[in-house]
Amino acid sequence: MTTRIGVVTFPGSLDDADALRAVRIAGGEPVKLWHRDTDLHQVDAVVLPGGFSYGDYLRCGAIARFSPVMGTVIEQARAGMPVLGICNGFQVLCESHLLPGALTRNDHLHFVCRDQRLTVENADTAWTRDYSAGQEITVPLKNGEGGYVADERTLDELEAEGRVVVRYLDGNPNGSRRDIAGITNAAGNVVGLMPHPEHAVETLTGPTTEGLPFFTSVLKQLVNA
Repeated sequence: MTTRIGVVTFPGSLDDADALRAVRIAGGEPVKLWHRDTDLHQVDAVVLPGGFSYGDYLRCGAIARFSPVMGTVIEQARAGMPVLGICNGFQVLCESHLLPGALTRNDHLHFVCRDQRLTVENADTAWTRDYSAGQEITVPLKNGEGGYVADERTLDELEAEGRVVVRYLDGNPNGSRRDIAGITNAAGNVVGLMPHPEHAVETLTGPTTEGLPFFTSVLKQLVNA
């Protein structure tokens, strides 16, 4: 039986089709979810894609957090369902309090778009088991409000508990505290990151295929659960 991975489309989502494609390439069954849905249509995991949900009015992800679909996503995430938030999806997870901290305007006040080197810090989450701790990967990064911030106590807790999932290499592109590019919740089922692994899943379009293990990891996690 094929594992079903839902990808939510909000008004203003840009990378939902890319995420659906990444799921298919990884071997899962991609399922389109609409922001007004409250039914997740029996998916086994959810991806919140990049883009500019609801035009990024108020704060990035602040309106999407109150969309009908997020009520169910939050409930299921707290019950253990794997959820991945990419870029704007990471912002939505922080606004939903599924992950701590917030994403703020890049410290240089410019939009950044480049192939970004990362180091995988935590290979024990539902979304990173196909990596090795310390592995270096390259995936695209594109954001204007990608600076991860949190108070020092929260940052210390994330570090102490091994909840930093990926960290920037070769320079900090947006002012994120402690070079943090992505984090997880304590249970390891919810992961948010600013770079775009869905844009690095095939040699034709990506700088590498080093983003694909985010999607193969969750498939293996669900099959072995």
